[in-house]
Amino acid sequence: MRAFVTGATGFLGSHVARVLAEQGADLRLLVRPSSNLKNLEGLKAETAIGDLRDPASLEKAMACCEVVFHVAADYRLWVRDPNEMYRSNVEGTRAIIEAARKNAVRCVVYTSSVATMGFTGNGHPADEDSPVALADMIGHYKRSKFMAEQVALEAGRGAMRVVTVNPTTPVGEQDVKPTPTGRIVVDFLKGKFPAYVDTGLNLVDVRECARGHVAALEKGKSGERYILGGENLTLKQILDKLGAIAGLPSPKVKLPYFVAYLAGAVDETVSGRMLGREPRATIETVRMGKKKMWASSSKAERELGWKTLPADAALRRAVEWFRANGYA
Repeated sequence: MRAFVTGATGFLGSHVARVLAEQGADLRLLVRPSSNLKNLEGLKAETAIGDLRDPASLEKAMACCEVVFHVAADYRLWVRDPNEMYRSNVEGTRAIIEAARKNAVRCVVYTSSVATMGFTGNGHPADEDSPVALADMIGHYKRSKFMAEQVALEAGRGAMRVVTVNPTTPVGEQDVKPTPTGRIVVDFLKGKFPAYVDTGLNLVDVRECARGHVAALEKGKSGERYILGGENLTLKQILDKLGAIAGLPSPKVKLPYFVAYLAGAVDETVSGRMLGREPRATIETVRMGKKKMWASSSKAERELGWKTLPADAALRRAVEWFRANGYA
C-alpha cells in the first residue's frame, strides 16, 4: 500500500506515518521547503515538496498513491491573519480531496478535531450526534476545522470514500512545535502555572490516536466521523498528574473566570497586537474553557475496535521528551 501523508513533520502526523511504516506501507510525505524534518529522522519514506495552498503541487505529489491521510492543519489558538488559517485548513482540505479524486485514490482519512463537536456547559461528554452548528464554534481554529470537516463529510457522502476522525487532545512525545496542548505541559514544567481555571479536556495517547487513523482506513464508514478519545479530566486533575510525574508542585489556586478573561484580554493585546508574538492566553481560549471539552468514543469502540485508555503513560512520555529535548 502506498500512502500519502500530510502533516508528517508535525506531532500527530509523525505518529501516523510511523504506524503506517510499521505495518509495511510505502510512504510519501508532503513537506514544505521550510519544514522542520526532525520528526522524520529514522523513518523510511519518500518526501514530496508541496503546500496545502497550492493545489497543483498536491496533485503532483499524490500521484500513484492508493490512500491519503490528511493530518496537516494550522493548529493555533491565536493568529495575526485569520485568512491564512482558512486557506490552509478549509481550502487545503478541499484541494486534498480534489487531488485524491483526480488520482483515483481509494480512501481519504481526514483528521478533523473534537473541537467541532457540540459541547455543553454541564460537563456531559459530547459525541458525534451532539447538536452543533458553525455559530457554536469559538475562534478561527474551531471555525476553520468545522468548515473543513463539512467539506470532508460531503465528499464522503458522495462518490468518494472519505472517513473523518476527530482526535480529542493528543499527548505524548515528538510535539516539536509544541501544540497548544504541549505548551500546557511545558509551561507546567517551567513553573508557569501558578493557578488554574475550572475547565476540562479529554486526553488521548498520541500513539493510540495514530493507530486509530489506520483503523478508520480499514473499518470506518465513508461520510461518517469518529471521536478518538481517551480520559476525561479537569485541568486540575491534569496538572496534579503532571506534578506527580515531574516531581513538581501542582497549583492550588483556582482562578475565577472574570480574572482569567481579563488576563487573556491583556495578554492578547500586549503580546499579540503590540509585540507581534503568540499570546499564552487569549479571550477566545478563556471563552472555550467555560465548557469542559469532554467526549465519548463509544462509536469508535463499536465500529473501529477503539480502546479508551488512561492518560498517565502518554503524559509521562511527554514530560520525559520535553525535558530530554531542552523544552524545560
